[in-house]
Amino acid sequence: MHQPFTVQDLFLHHKVTDLHCAPGLDLAACAVRSADSENDSYVSRIWAFALDGSMARQMTHGPGLDQAPCWSPTGDRLAFLSSRGGASPQVFLMQRDGGEACQLGRFSESVTQMKWAPHGRSLMVCAAVRVDPELRGKPSSAPPPERKASAPEIAWRLPYKEDGIGYLLQRQIHLFSLDARSGEHAQITDGAFDVMAFDISADGKQIAYSRSREGRFAHATDLWTCDVEGKHHRRLTREHAIVMQPVWSPDGRFIAFTGAKEDGDAEPKLWLFDVATEEVRMLGDESFDVADPQALKWTRDGAALMCPRAWRGRHQIVSISVPGGDLNVIAAGDRQLGTFALTDKHFAYSIDHPSLPSELWSCALDGSGQRQISDLNPWWKERTPIEAEIRSFEVPDGHGGTEMVEGWLLRQRGANGRQPLLNDMHGGPASYALLDFDTNVFWQVLCARGWSVLALNAVGSSSYGREFCQRLAGHWGEYDLPQHVAAIEQLQQEGLVDERVACSGKSYGGYLSAWATGHTALFRAAVVMAPVGNIETHYGTSDGGYYADPYYVASAPHFDRGVARALSPLHHIEKSRTPTLFLQGKEDERCPKCQSEELFVSLARAGDTPAELVLYPGEYHGFLGTGNPSCREDAAGRIIDWVCRYSVLPVEPLEPERSEEPAGSAQSRRAQDHEQEVSLALK
Repeated sequence: MHQPFTVQDLFLHHKVTDLHCAPGLDLAACAVRSADSENDSYVSRIWAFALDGSMARQMTHGPGLDQAPCWSPTGDRLAFLSSRGGASPQVFLMQRDGGEACQLGRFSESVTQMKWAPHGRSLMVCAAVRVDPELRGKPSSAPPPERKASAPEIAWRLPYKEDGIGYLLQRQIHLFSLDARSGEHAQITDGAFDVMAFDISADGKQIAYSRSREGRFAHATDLWTCDVEGKHHRRLTREHAIVMQPVWSPDGRFIAFTGAKEDGDAEPKLWLFDVATEEVRMLGDESFDVADPQALKWTRDGAALMCPRAWRGRHQIVSISVPGGDLNVIAAGDRQLGTFALTDKHFAYSIDHPSLPSELWSCALDGSGQRQISDLNPWWKERTPIEAEIRSFEVPDGHGGTEMVEGWLLRQRGANGRQPLLNDMHGGPASYALLDFDTNVFWQVLCARGWSVLALNAVGSSSYGREFCQRLAGHWGEYDLPQHVAAIEQLQQEGLVDERVACSGKSYGGYLSAWATGHTALFRAAVVMAPVGNIETHYGTSDGGYYADPYYVASAPHFDRGVARALSPLHHIEKSRTPTLFLQGKEDERCPKCQSEELFVSLARAGDTPAELVLYPGEYHGFLGTGNPSCREDAAGRIIDWVCRYSVLPVEPLEPERSEEPAGSAQSRRAQDHEQEVSLALK
């Protein structure tokens, strides 16, 4: 007898978060995270799995968070990061066959990344170092003074803060070499910048690394190299604003990386740096989207790169030839991949899908023989199955014509007839509907209660081609909301959805759900989470708004405040008659709490439309999926309660527009033009 999903199932779910395969062995090490309800936190343990399914063994048992497993070149030792003892993450080492893990070295601050040197005698790590922000990036031989929690935080460059971290300028992240026997370490890089990612050449002599720029604007990153002794540092890229994880080819001829040339471009492409000619060129075309830059792997002969590719909202396992750029799809399906690695014989990966828990899977290198390797979530088999179907919808394209877009429609297996619908809008907007259970537990619960869920990949979504993604710039809400409305109307015409329609979304999805309530009475309830509510203030308060927002309002490198105001939900929220719940991490630096507060206060003061604001102390932008378990439980419960309670009654017509601009002003005319465009599109 199956049981329905409940919000409390989030305490049962085990998620595969990190994955690494041993060279020459069909053996994978995974970090598996689960909720610790007693301490309102998480535990993470390392597991080892034979990819032929013959063995599964838990290697670590805590305490603390054990993550980022990394096999030694010979596969006889496993390094991992752990916060055991309540300390910041440090490097630990254990034998493949088990035994006690021992700490290797002792860094004063957190270790963020590590890799074995090819010879196995040392590791390279990225670790934080404390600096004195009062020096404004200038070097000093004196140790930085101890800083109290109440110490002033001076901002002398951008960015000066980051979501999930807070104030940045009291620390830098640098490369260190770490001896695998003695634990002694030596610093490789130094300066007023952060090393974001790195790789070691196959001969063990060179390091390629991505680092932020020095100076006033430090959000951009470049590709650099140096030797393993920390000498001969060279900058290799000049035209890119973003350089992500570099990966050396086996022969040292190429360095592959994902990146973008423009500030704010959230759709990075695959690039190849030729070490001999020092030329950089795109590998493949602009439709090639690497789903996870950390999962970029070379074949042993260096003839191709393998990775998960984002394609039409799904993930494929592909290879792309080097230097030709010919694409070969090895494995595909209506699914997304959470983690990815490979051995000489197998691919290993976890799957994200509404019908499946997070488990480890494997298949042969030709894509055949896909099988589930782990059974970390046996409780899932006891739940009433949820089916997720890819649907196509004919919608307006924003230019007077129509186009086809796709979305996931979730319903409980065997459901018939009309159901209420939650239209969940994804973030980004240069992303796509993500299917992980930890973030979307309320999807399964609503389906178990007789609802349908639509997760649409409307215009602006990535993985559907460059034009489709970039078309939304300067037209937030105007082009994509009519597509959501058209998709819902199609489901209603097909007899699958009734008049009880609600919307929800976080980040850009929060923006769009707030925008929707000011432009249509279709939605009887709305849940707006961590939104961009006022683009004009988001520009100056978000950790990345100052470079991302000009790109998204299509005015880069300058910021057009008139367009930002006209495109802001705050400019229209007072018309709304949709009962709206605002959920917000109080320490969010990506979409700060002022974004929700401005919307909530304006809606609450505009009339008697039901509105509530919930702030979660200590939580950041990712509160819905990675916040404390109690926060996630509370948020999911409130979402479900709100949409079920308020979807019963229709919404009154929208209130007339209340313009804040003087009659005839440029900004007022811009807002009126936008209103007319949206009204026409929604008809």
